[in-house]
Amino acid sequence: MQFIDEATIRVEAGKGGPGCLSFRREKYVARGGPDGGDGGDGGTVILVGDSALNTLIDFRYQPLYRAANGQPGSGRNKTGAKGEDRRVRVPVGTSVVDEETLETIGDVVRDGQELVVARGGRHGVGNTHFKSSTNRAPRRTTPGEPGEHRVLRLQLKLLADVGLLGLPNAGKSTLVSTISAARPKVAEYPFTTLVPSLGVVGAGSDSSFVVADIPGIIEGAAEGAGLGAQFLRHLSRTRILLHLVDAAPMDGSDPLENARIAAAEVLEYSTALAERPTWIVLTKSDLLSDEAVADLRAGFEAAFPDAPLHVVSAATGAGLEALVDALSEAVAGERERLLNDEAYAEAQAELEARINEDVLASALDVRPSRVSPAAAAFTGTDLGERDEDDPDEDEGPEVVYVHE
Repeated sequence: MQFIDEATIRVEAGKGGPGCLSFRREKYVARGGPDGGDGGDGGTVILVGDSALNTLIDFRYQPLYRAANGQPGSGRNKTGAKGEDRRVRVPVGTSVVDEETLETIGDVVRDGQELVVARGGRHGVGNTHFKSSTNRAPRRTTPGEPGEHRVLRLQLKLLADVGLLGLPNAGKSTLVSTISAARPKVAEYPFTTLVPSLGVVGAGSDSSFVVADIPGIIEGAAEGAGLGAQFLRHLSRTRILLHLVDAAPMDGSDPLENARIAAAEVLEYSTALAERPTWIVLTKSDLLSDEAVADLRAGFEAAFPDAPLHVVSAATGAGLEALVDALSEAVAGERERLLNDEAYAEAQAELEARINEDVLASALDVRPSRVSPAAAAFTGTDLGERDEDDPDEDEGPEVVYVHE
């Protein structure tokens, strides 16, 4: 099945049914009075999370979803039937954005979770509601209100604890296939990974975490080159970024420079995403001598002093157990901290909101014109000297979006 992770749909809720104009007419009942019933409410459009789905391809062929209208009221104070709701199944991990206002309506992150995206119109009322001591035969009713109509942008973001990033042929798919039961395509040529994939990594008898693998990114990816930037949104919900670097590139390039290129592309894509904890993993260490590995390790530790560094080899298994154990401990600690530290949870929620803004901006071809100093620290990006006399320069890491 073709993997589609973004789609635009239109949803139309049902309008409310009109109220009824009616008077009681029965034998032996003189001047029975008004008995017009209310209309029914319009149906609502609801998105429902379904873990059995993993792509948005269905929405490419069916872009319109309507709920039923409410039925009109009738005599004898009978209320019209409510319009039937329209429930639309979406993959777990879908973000919903209003295309016109750019408002994020919500995220569907659990199986069975329901998200109302278009509310049905309120029903009209019959003439019974307007009777009074001075108006015993009202001929007034109200029509039903129209339901909400919206154009929505659906964005699928994989739910994972650890996200893998790196240049093509850095060993991401090989690592996933080695430490989990996932079997992504592995080959000796670039871009063997064309779609994101997930792998569940077991760490002990009662511990596990999920790893997300995306296509490799290349220089200029943030501007549309290659495949990686198209799928970088799938790293937005991960808690740890695992930056894989080929220790012995076949083209003879410098591993340290390759690491800077990939990290800079993530920073260009989203300054907020670059603030996630990032670990560096040097892969294919079996192709180098112990002395060369030691020199390479020293170079990376000097260039990225704040990033945990691991050296592994999928061919020999060297370093994999230590890496899995360290990731398992970090993921468990992150989960516990989110549950018990309210201030930290709020800070992470704010960071996720900023990441979502950057993801949406990228989807709309809007680029950030400023770089957060906190995010730039990882890549060593030079933000330049600030001009204290320039009133246009502010103090914070504000990101101003400009349409291209």
